[in-house]
Amino acid sequence: MIFVRHGSDWLLFGLRHAVGAPPATSAFIAHAGERSSVRQINVGIIGTGWCGGIRAETCAANPLVKNLHLAETRPERLTEIARLTGAKTATTDYRELLKIDEIDAYYISATPESLHYPIARECLLAGKHVFLEKPIALELHEADELIAIAHKNRVKFTIGYSQRFNHKFAYVRKSIADGTIGKPVSALVSRHITRGLGKKITGRSRLSPAAMEATHDLDFVLWCLEPAKPIRVYSTVNYGAMKAATGGDIPDTQYIMVTMDNGVSFVIGAGWSLPPGYPNFSTTWIEMIGTEGALLVDDSHRDVVLNTMQQGMQLPMSSMPGEFVDHSYAGPMKAETIHFLEAVGCDRPVLVTAEQARQVMEVYIAADLSAERNEAVSLPLPESRLAAAGGAR
Repeated sequence: MIFVRHGSDWLLFGLRHAVGAPPATSAFIAHAGERSSVRQINVGIIGTGWCGGIRAETCAANPLVKNLHLAETRPERLTEIARLTGAKTATTDYRELLKIDEIDAYYISATPESLHYPIARECLLAGKHVFLEKPIALELHEADELIAIAHKNRVKFTIGYSQRFNHKFAYVRKSIADGTIGKPVSALVSRHITRGLGKKITGRSRLSPAAMEATHDLDFVLWCLEPAKPIRVYSTVNYGAMKAATGGDIPDTQYIMVTMDNGVSFVIGAGWSLPPGYPNFSTTWIEMIGTEGALLVDDSHRDVVLNTMQQGMQLPMSSMPGEFVDHSYAGPMKAETIHFLEAVGCDRPVLVTAEQARQVMEVYIAADLSAERNEAVSLPLPESRLAAAGGAR
């Protein structure tokens, strides 16, 4: 691709890849001689922890980003990421970023998850494009309000379901869309992370494995099965190490069965109590069964094994978001971050819509209600979680 300056905009000239060259994956690629307008943008990142740090480094290295502005409550982390990225602004109060009119788009990677709705609401009301880490909100009516504001202000609003940018997951959806495995019949996804990361997540939030882990797989399978809609959810939880370690009402695993309006059903199991191992280790297994074939996907991150005298056997590059490896990146989060930059800078649609994220939220709320009652819960739910708890059947 070639960038050419034209006034305040950049013009992009894309060429088809040569025969024998690897196919281009960037959304920038255009037909030979085709031209599209590309606008450099100013980006604000609210929260520069694990995921926010990845997004900050990715944005800083991208030519679409003119200036980078950071907000982080921990001064030492703020200093570290500001130095790495050459940020124009670095503040411990995100509201200071809202005063900077030049910012076009925000990545909101703040924790705890209760901050997502209020911060996203302020950014959307300011007329800014927003990338928000999952979950979209804690209550359905909050999600509905954010979606309404985004539509009213005609800004892009997307949620961080990074596994859609995992090439293995994308291949499953492609194989359904092009008919390779026929019509979907059933699906199964099993995902587990280590208890160290599980304790970190549960220490900042009371959200369940369904809301914090299975949510990625709910999004993935619902995406694959579109336009079918979920109509019924049944779920169970299992207690063990997490409850024993914390004394809290924290299950180790949660299993969810979802029935769709076209008769397809799928099962997702998710947990966060694997024994300690490589930091932030995640392992996933997928089965997608169709009328003309099946896909079995191993995303267990056992393809690279490091064995040293000091640390023993480890599984590097095994987290869900991924990690930088010198000039390269192992995982989906970098591509996801760039996708949003391109959506804003090139005025393109986002891959994950807020409406889709709202549907995922409704399903995992129903799963939690089902586990609590030990009975299936029908969809749609009332907009209020309290109303849902009192009346959904």
